[in-house]
Amino acid sequence: MTDTLADHAFTLAGEAAIADADGVLVLPDHGVLVVSDLHFEKGSSYGMGGQMLPPYDTRTTLRRLAAAIARHRPRTVIALGDSFHDRLADRRMDGADVERLADLVDGVGRWVWIEGNHDPAPPPQFGGEVRHTLELGGLVLRHEPTEGAAPGEIAGHLHPCAKVRGKGRAVRARCFATDGERLIMPAFGAFTGGLNVCDPAFERCFGAVPGVLVMGRARVYPVAAKSCVPDRS
Repeated sequence: MTDTLADHAFTLAGEAAIADADGVLVLPDHGVLVVSDLHFEKGSSYGMGGQMLPPYDTRTTLRRLAAAIARHRPRTVIALGDSFHDRLADRRMDGADVERLADLVDGVGRWVWIEGNHDPAPPPQFGGEVRHTLELGGLVLRHEPTEGAAPGEIAGHLHPCAKVRGKGRAVRARCFATDGERLIMPAFGAFTGGLNVCDPAFERCFGAVPGVLVMGRARVYPVAAKSCVPDRS
């Protein structure tokens, strides 16, 4: 199903999982690709508020998503919420981007939009099904992570990033946050920022700073929690 050259295979709540360096999660036994926080049209939303950003974030995000789907060839794609930056995002999308997204959705056997806080009602024009949560074997997929122990949960929303210090320098990058029992996905959208995994929001979910799978340019790097430092460090 997948070329593992740049990926990291691991076990999540007893299920086989693959973290991709592009920021998608593959569940090979289910033929599923999970992506989170696409935030289509975030740039145009900021532009409406007077903050001028290059209006190409949606196109960049779609190009990366199409490449990930072509590489892994999933039977099902699950978009884990906040796929659209706001309720009017689809109306601001360029016509070519609208067509490309519709083609992506139509090109897989099943496409699931999980409701997010930015898009509680994903636009119906692109097809696919809309769910609040989705159970998949021993896994539960939702947008916002629950606090406390939640084995098998895969969520997004927090946009995890890790700052790792070593050999006289520090690197900050998007990451998958996981303790092996639950996982919080990195944000995939081109204009999405990130919250350091040392933030108390992650401690409320995991009980401590979680381990991370840091996204490099060509591979994923497992990093222990003890090597993660706050942004101010």
